[in-house]
Amino acid sequence: MSDTTQERVAAGVRGTVTDEPYETLRVEERVDRVVVTLYRPEARNAISGRMITELHAVCDLLERDPKLLLLTGHGGVFAGGADIAELLRRGRDEALRGINSRLFERVRRLPMPTVAAVDGWALGGGAELSYACDIRIAGPDAVFGNPEPGLGILAAAGASWRLPELVGESVAKQVLLAGRNLDAAAALAAGLVMEVVPADELLDRAHAVLDRMARSSATALRLTKLVVDAPGAHPVADDLAQAVLFEGQDKKDRMTRFLEKGGSEKRGPEEKAPDEMGLDAKSPENSGRAQNGPAKDGERT
Repeated sequence: MSDTTQERVAAGVRGTVTDEPYETLRVEERVDRVVVTLYRPEARNAISGRMITELHAVCDLLERDPKLLLLTGHGGVFAGGADIAELLRRGRDEALRGINSRLFERVRRLPMPTVAAVDGWALGGGAELSYACDIRIAGPDAVFGNPEPGLGILAAAGASWRLPELVGESVAKQVLLAGRNLDAAAALAAGLVMEVVPADELLDRAHAVLDRMARSSATALRLTKLVVDAPGAHPVADDLAQAVLFEGQDKKDRMTRFLEKGGSEKRGPEEKAPDEMGLDAKSPENSGRAQNGPAKDGERT
């Protein structure tokens, strides 16, 4: 965190993400989201200590003023790995500090959903940063891999346990032990990415996914993410989160609007199922059970 951010936090002042000076990131703040582009064109956007510090600054402000996050890379590359020159200088003490892993876990635990738009290389620490995001969308040239053992180290910033959760133990071991790279098609087949789209449509598609999220209740998104990320079975946590939402005015307003419009079958193309649930307000019991299934990918909601 920069001195400027520390002074602001100490004073209790809420700043904006774009108040920060960035050298390795390009940051755009919108009303409902922040777009962060990894920007080290001379090093294939390799994750350096400076980039780690700047990403911490972004996390600090997103934790204080929760917004959606879109993370991508400059120049057709997500991130070609960690900065090897810096890794060479690190020793035991730096490893125990978990310099990269602490950041990636912080990204994972941001209050609002995160989307990584990945084209080109996402290797080593770059792959692990993408694994920390909630959703990944890939361009046709995306490649995910963890070649750390070839450099005498392991993927210690989350891949060793996060990747098996995302793609299963077998595929994870192929990547982590056998050095297999997952191209866009393989990543899609393994469930690592939501979809593969042409490179020139990648950011538009990522924003469309965020647009869909932004039309949902922010509180519902936050609580859903907390419950999904909670370890093990958590029926009590589900009930408590739902109890909070049931008492909220946002829930009452949204459901009232839905019922007043007569359900999804009476909505126009731009109004269909804003919650993507396909609810039919005119079912016999008007019970809110899913009738029509989820909307197709790319459908306007």
